[in-house]
Amino acid sequence: QVLSLPIVVIVHGNQDNNAKATVLWDNAFSEIDRVPFVVAERVPWEKMCDTLNLKFMAEVQTTKGLLKEHYFFLAQKIFNDHSARPEDFQSRHVSWAQFNKEILPGRGFTFWQWFDGVLDLTKRCLKSYWSDRLIMGFISKQYVCKVLSEEADGTFLLRFSDSEIGGVTIAYVIRGMDGSSQVENIQPFSAKDLSIRSLGDRIRDLAQLRNLYPNTPKDQAFGSHYNKEQTGKD
Repeated sequence: QVLSLPIVVIVHGNQDNNAKATVLWDNAFSEIDRVPFVVAERVPWEKMCDTLNLKFMAEVQTTKGLLKEHYFFLAQKIFNDHSARPEDFQSRHVSWAQFNKEILPGRGFTFWQWFDGVLDLTKRCLKSYWSDRLIMGFISKQYVCKVLSEEADGTFLLRFSDSEIGGVTIAYVIRGMDGSSQVENIQPFSAKDLSIRSLGDRIRDLAQLRNLYPNTPKDQAFGSHYNKEQTGKD
């Protein structure tokens, strides 16, 4: 006999997401000399951060991993706690249920289903943008409003959608004549949308977008990602 890597048998493609979660949890958190099939029900949040980071980098095939502010946002999301400070999460443990059983508040999906959707979108459509650090990604809508409301008209940033699986959205600030500011969020783009027209070209199309936060002109930031426009009848 020989010990194998974790295997999950499924009977339909819609079980694929849960199967991947089971394999990831087993690979990351089982002990070498364990009783077969026994895996911890709760694991330190710091260990989970390392696992999510390694998974993200391997899946997307990038050397640019997750940052401290990304971990803070992910902790707020998985623990449903928006009042704690970053250091408050360091001593916490996250359960299998929080990872892939419990539906996120106000949503129709689990934490892992949402994270896996981000992985798939980034791998398929956003790898070069992420690797160039053009996408803030894992940040909350509240944080976006806070940072953009102080910026010049047309300043924008990119974040992964909270409300949809596998979506990236653009948030930008509009300044009124009286100096007041309003932050708008463009409807999230899915992998299907970005296969029709790339993110770079969509950003070029939108005249209201001027500078990538904090102050990089959009053509300077995204110019290398623009496609040469087709001309003629096509």
